[in-house]
Amino acid sequence: MSEKKLTHLDADGQSHMVDVSDRDVTVRTAQASGHVSLSAEVITMLRDKTVPKGDVLATARIAGIMGAKKTPELIPLCHPISISSVNVDLEIVEDGVKIYSTVTISDRTGVEMEALTAVSIAALTIIDMTKALDPGATITNVQVDEKDGGRNGHWKRA
Repeated sequence: MSEKKLTHLDADGQSHMVDVSDRDVTVRTAQASGHVSLSAEVITMLRDKTVPKGDVLATARIAGIMGAKKTPELIPLCHPISISSVNVDLEIVEDGVKIYSTVTISDRTGVEMEALTAVSIAALTIIDMTKALDPGATITNVQVDEKDGGRNGHWKRA
């Protein structure tokens, strides 16, 4: 396997923002997912739409979209990019909520961090809206599942 260079480090090993000005503008997409583990009681309340704070999934969806758009303000070395679309889908499952995001751009750098941020902020919103009901709720498995575009092309989690 060839040795990969960490692009966020300069020749002296110092962190810096990568110069992407010489890269081609291409359509780039990233998909990410995550999981919020919740008690059976909260899962029932989500299904019945009886959580006292309101529609948890709708609020988490909007929060995830907003989070993707704010990524460069949260992650120090991320480039501000022009996001074309953000989709956040939430699915109530047996042990909690699965969160899926897809972010698409037409730009010079990747969009993985925006997809991960969308999932993370949606998950945090679920926790915020249910923490009084289930203080043991847990966020797990936040990960990039697939990405496409740019010089590295297509990648998909096995």
